[in-house]
Amino acid sequence: MRIAVVAPPMLPTPPVAYAGTERVVAALVDELARRGEEVVLFAPGDSHPGVPLVTTVPASMWDQEGDPVAGLVLTAEIVRRHATEFDLIHSHLDLAGLSLVRQVRVPVVSTIHANPGYGLAADALAAFEDAQLVSISDAQRMTAPRANWVATIPHGLPLRPMPFGERPGDYLLVVGRMTAEKGIAEAMEVARRAGLPLRIAAKLQHWTEKEYFEEMIEPRIGEGEVEFLGELPPAERDPLLAGALATLMLGDWPEPFGLVAIESMAAGTPVIARHGGALPEIVPHGLGGFIVDDLDEAVRYVDECARLDRAAIRRRALEHFSAGRMADDSLALFRRLLDRDPPAPAPRGSVDAAAVARQTS
Repeated sequence: MRIAVVAPPMLPTPPVAYAGTERVVAALVDELARRGEEVVLFAPGDSHPGVPLVTTVPASMWDQEGDPVAGLVLTAEIVRRHATEFDLIHSHLDLAGLSLVRQVRVPVVSTIHANPGYGLAADALAAFEDAQLVSISDAQRMTAPRANWVATIPHGLPLRPMPFGERPGDYLLVVGRMTAEKGIAEAMEVARRAGLPLRIAAKLQHWTEKEYFEEMIEPRIGEGEVEFLGELPPAERDPLLAGALATLMLGDWPEPFGLVAIESMAAGTPVIARHGGALPEIVPHGLGGFIVDDLDEAVRYVDECARLDRAAIRRRALEHFSAGRMADDSLALFRRLLDRDPPAPAPRGSVDAAAVARQTS
């Protein structure tokens, strides 16, 4: 298959530091290419994927001045110009990529990474009822049950290189963004009540993250053995996951997936997560960790984490959340869509990815 995979313009693919969508996209294109598919990635110019790159914006926009909407619009337009060179377009632009279905004649499938069923997002989905959507969890799908979901494909990552923590550690851990929705203040309370150190590896860049840290977290760091480590690269973050007693995910918002959970379990470390969103689908209660309704339950389950089989936790994570499984699911969907709506005939090998990249550089 000739597949165009479209990444958002905000970060490079793969990302330099911790990220969500871009890490998943990088894992997917690598696996598709390994299987012999003709894959071209549409992404910012500072991306360094393992497949041919078509530059959408000169550089990722996260730390740049400018309107991110303009980057999304430009990305979609560049994809539209090259659509006839592919059998299928796989968009990761969320709602911003939906208009492609009305602009091109090849099949377009859009993986949605956020919860789309609220406010204007729900109206946008309704306006593009013919868009073919992929959910990343059943819980995410339920936020917009009337949308045209064609598959649920949970995220996968190259998890096998994760270090394995054979023995339970003596600290609790939070990994993610410094926001209220990630439950960092709640994790501090659980650690205090459990009498254990807490290490926080969280991104602190956006003004909202800094404001939350200054108001809710920084004043309480002295209340117990709490260590704020900032955003860590994988070489430091992964051993930290493997060495923890448990990873805490106690935010009260409905996570559409939860990459931290699968990484923690791949390291053998159980997850204590709030009951909501996709986490009950990802973390099997009593096997991969514990799903709780409140902080009292979270505190009670801290000691139970030391009794779980960490090797079994890792095995299950590698089986269910590998990049290979994600690629298998994606290819099965692509073939089904192409069988139903085959593209116009074109000579094999007609996609000169290097030439496409030159045209847009």
